[in-house]
Amino acid sequence: MPVPCSARCGKNATLKRPKTGDALCKECFFWAFEMEIHNTILNGKLFKKGDKVAIAASGGKDSTVLAYVLKLLNERYDYGLDLFLLSVDEGITGYRDDSLQTVKQNQTDYEMPLKILSYEELYGWTMDAIVAQVGRKNNCTFCGVFRRQALDRGAALLGVDCVVTGHNADDIAETILMNVLRGDIARLQRCTSIITTGADSIMRCKPLKYTYEKEIVMYAYFKRLVYFSTECIFAPNAYRGHARMFLKDLEKIRPSSVMDIIHSGERLSVREGVKMPERRNCTRCGFVSSQEVCKACVLLEGLNRGLPRLGIGKSNKARLLLTNSAKDKGKKTPIDF
Repeated sequence: MPVPCSARCGKNATLKRPKTGDALCKECFFWAFEMEIHNTILNGKLFKKGDKVAIAASGGKDSTVLAYVLKLLNERYDYGLDLFLLSVDEGITGYRDDSLQTVKQNQTDYEMPLKILSYEELYGWTMDAIVAQVGRKNNCTFCGVFRRQALDRGAALLGVDCVVTGHNADDIAETILMNVLRGDIARLQRCTSIITTGADSIMRCKPLKYTYEKEIVMYAYFKRLVYFSTECIFAPNAYRGHARMFLKDLEKIRPSSVMDIIHSGERLSVREGVKMPERRNCTRCGFVSSQEVCKACVLLEGLNRGLPRLGIGKSNKARLLLTNSAKDKGKKTPIDF
């Protein structure tokens, strides 16, 4: 027997929202989904009129839906934003080269300028070459660090005011769990922030912070959006995968687990007197860092020296080595850009 739409629009329901349990027709689901993101943008004061905004585009479901919805809301509510697509080519054969074709399709569909930067042009390394050196155990460390800085570099080249990323509620809940398990207080504070920025750095924000991954998939499916759905070939061994499986198991017992974890993370506070890392600029590359020499520079120096594990884990010794090496030479190191 048909179930009527919970919004009382007179139509029959097509789906059940994972986030609320409401039975909705497609049109009411679209409206609810878009309004939640609109409210997140307004409540978080993410943009101001005239801002140039770069959308971190990977070709996956999150960034594709983000680009589509931002364009729609920008026109519907007159945000006055100038939107760009910014992609990073990590150099992963059989994965990123294919997903970039989807990004180029998004460029055409959404009529947005596209800028693509590659690890090879920025760092002189591709992820394929890095994995050949370090193996598959710690490769995600390199990719995550380099990708974050590559987005900063791309944003600086485009002269944008803000970079928006497709981090959804599930991503943030997973990150909170990972940082709790690692005892990483500094990252635990930052990962729950909807806006992150540092000294002289470009603002980043997460319009999909409260949006469930399942609903993003449903929205993309019913809107028939073109996106790339293959998982990175180097990702199966990533630490995040264990947090993701744990979160899925929690959801089976308590469907509200994702939002519960996010709200808990937002309310955690650090005891007074605890010294936290200060955000500053890397003395090598000039980009934002919590240390004198940023993680990207440490990792890159290790690769260039034939010591790929130099920056893995606690890297204080590696940073000391870099600092002393630069002092001894009295000149800039190869990691300066």
